[in-house]
Amino acid sequence: MRSMTGYGSGRATLGEGYVVLDVRTVNHRFLDVRVRLPSRIQSRTPVVERVIRARLERGRVDVTARFEGQTLPQTALDVDRARAVYQELAALRDELNPDEPVPLALLSSVPELFVINRDIDEEALDVALEQAAETACDAVIAMRDKEGAALALELVGRLNEVGQSLDALRAALPVLVESHRTRLRDRLDALLADTNVTLEPSRLEQEIAVLAERSDVTEELVRLDSHCSQMLELTENSNAPVGKRIDFLLQEMTREANTIGSKVQDGTVTPHVIALKACIEQMREQAQNVL
Repeated sequence: MRSMTGYGSGRATLGEGYVVLDVRTVNHRFLDVRVRLPSRIQSRTPVVERVIRARLERGRVDVTARFEGQTLPQTALDVDRARAVYQELAALRDELNPDEPVPLALLSSVPELFVINRDIDEEALDVALEQAAETACDAVIAMRDKEGAALALELVGRLNEVGQSLDALRAALPVLVESHRTRLRDRLDALLADTNVTLEPSRLEQEIAVLAERSDVTEELVRLDSHCSQMLELTENSNAPVGKRIDFLLQEMTREANTIGSKVQDGTVTPHVIALKACIEQMREQAQNVL
């Protein structure tokens, strides 16, 4: 079992420096990859995204990049263009308002005023980005495995608690039927105390049988046992993504628990049903992070 939560950083040589990719993942229904590269290399986004999609199956993935050292060609001021722009601004000033100064800061808003001294070696850049992405994904997967192992232990512990609640329900149900019989007999005796009417024992047993049938949750308990067994098998699966299957099983377990609660409304059983629902809900919260 793997978690969808993870972090990894990859570093690769580029020029006289390094390119570093940081990859962060959190839970998501599908694979949602968001790559943010520096503006000068945004065109290489598909290179990084291709590696991420090949290595990570599911989750929200945020990728950022940074450079360390002398990695890319440096930018330089186009002096001739800057001088021409400034002279045009000064000429416009002289025409409109001769006393107004022309601050050099205005040049910062001029597009394409800074140029790259030489072309970027896109092939070397792509290789470095791929290497950094692969290394980062390795680290993410390792962390996902570690987090997933912790999640599996948590889910197994909750499954044991569900089993205890089911055992408690099975033990309480036979007593519940007898309790219904006793309460019904006491009520009828009280109602018929001052009359000459005699209740036929067979009629009482018929009413008890109907009540027992309405409150029978044997099928729900059997299905819950099956769901728990399947859940336990999935927690032991360390490779394939199992999060969606676990989420489906937990939805079914919630439905069965609700059915039990609606069928059996008795003070002796209600605490076990509440404990069962609470445990399933806790598992559903944890399962949101399962890959």
